[in-house]
Amino acid sequence: MPKPYSREFRDDVVRVARDREPGVTVEQVAKDFGVHPMTLFKSLRQADTDEGVKPGVGGNDSAELREARKRIRLLEQENEVLRRATAYLSQANLPGKGSTRS
Repeated sequence: MPKPYSREFRDDVVRVARDREPGVTVEQVAKDFGVHPMTLFKSLRQADTDEGVKPGVGGNDSAELREARKRIRLLEQENEVLRRATAYLSQANLPGKGSTRS
């Protein structure tokens, strides 16, 4: 997997792509910076989202959302363990069928 670009580099490439001269394509800007055109398009979309120009989850929000989802999964697993333990312990405390002996 390729190493992600630094935030500063992405910001610079997005700024240049937005401020490009008429007739200069996004693909040309991407080539000049050595970035795949699709990467630049995704960076432009993410920048629009981060700035509130387009709806969506911003970069900072997405990291926070990932952490929240991870925490939810962990809590759900803990809840399942506790549910099973409760069921097991409640069965252990039930009186048995008992003995027919006196």
